[in-house]
Amino acid sequence: MRLAKAGADSLVIFNRFYQPDFDLERLEVVPNLTLSSAWELRLPLRWVSILYGRVPVDFAITRGVHSYEDVLKSVMAGANVTMMASELLRNGVQRMGLIVQEVAQWLEDHEYHSLAQARGSMSQKNVAEPAAFERANYMKVLQSWKYDPTGVLLR
Repeated sequence: MRLAKAGADSLVIFNRFYQPDFDLERLEVVPNLTLSSAWELRLPLRWVSILYGRVPVDFAITRGVHSYEDVLKSVMAGANVTMMASELLRNGVQRMGLIVQEVAQWLEDHEYHSLAQARGSMSQKNVAEPAAFERANYMKVLQSWKYDPTGVLLR
């Protein structure tokens, strides 16, 4: 909120920092690029969902976006922008055209007229169970897991 009051009109949520590694043989600091995974979307998704409608800024999600589903989840959380790098590095920039088509198809199939209509629809302030975003939901999440007799974690 202080950033918005200071004049910020948009925030990038959890930009992924690239961190160097150490080469122990040459005793040098070396670059180390580790591409993101889709599971990394969860942290920014949670925080955009919580902040949407409470902090008067536009939000950008910049990590863990790999598919049209990730784009839609981000927008439905409240993001105005999603950024995708790792997916394009892995699969080429032509992948973007397919993702745009898939987003458009999903919107049509689910009778949305635009991304703007979907924006924030799954934010904490708009979902039926807002506590799902809070730490209090921790026990409910843990109780949703089951173990089989061999000790393998099942869902």
